[in-house]
Amino acid sequence: MKTPRLGVNVDHVATLRQARGTAYPDPVAAALLAEGAGADQITVHLREDRRHIQDRDVRLLRQTIQTRLNLEMAVTDEMCEIALGVRPDMVTLVPEKRHERTTEGGLDAIGNRESLVPLIQTLHHEGIVVSLFIDPHEDQVRASQALGAHSVELHTGDYCLARRPAERAAELRKLADAGRLAADLGLIVAAGHGLDTRNVVDVAALRLFEEFNIGHSIVARALFIGFEGAVIEMKAAIARGCAEGA
Repeated sequence: MKTPRLGVNVDHVATLRQARGTAYPDPVAAALLAEGAGADQITVHLREDRRHIQDRDVRLLRQTIQTRLNLEMAVTDEMCEIALGVRPDMVTLVPEKRHERTTEGGLDAIGNRESLVPLIQTLHHEGIVVSLFIDPHEDQVRASQALGAHSVELHTGDYCLARRPAERAAELRKLADAGRLAADLGLIVAAGHGLDTRNVVDVAALRLFEEFNIGHSIVARALFIGFEGAVIEMKAAIARGCAEGA
């Protein structure tokens, strides 16, 4: 298995910008630095409340970056229209709550079937790859495949928050079981949420994931060693995990 792709999420560069209402720092500039350091994909979440990434950022990214654009978005008509206009390489459908600090869990592919089916079909018709951000549960993986998703991104938040070794091992097994099932069903398998250069190693060592989407820890690390250095460091951690799992 080749070293997984790294999707760098630049949302929190925009968070810093929006905190003061300035024109800087620019998430588009951060995306270009990430690409120069080896990022395979740029990921942004255009939230309904526009708390960080703005519509203009998404349009400029589509015009500027040379790799792939992954647009994370809620399951709404507004976001579908934006995706059809921007035409990202991939759309990742995520749950969204106005009062959450960050995404709190995976999308319920079973409970949201009625709204997901027409949206996925519309995006498919336009040639846009669709991924569902889900919890690592067998029923959610099977539902995602049945809905016609090309890919699933497994929510790694519970694994990252686990403190006791036994608890962390149990969460890692959930990721492994869900990842194997998704691969067996023909889905592209990605992972993301809460990953940093330490905890990503064991996940990469499973050698099940074709892609990682990581943002907050990279942006935080970039404050100290620069954006390019933070991306290079993360890619090295993923590669180390893959080597340990070989």
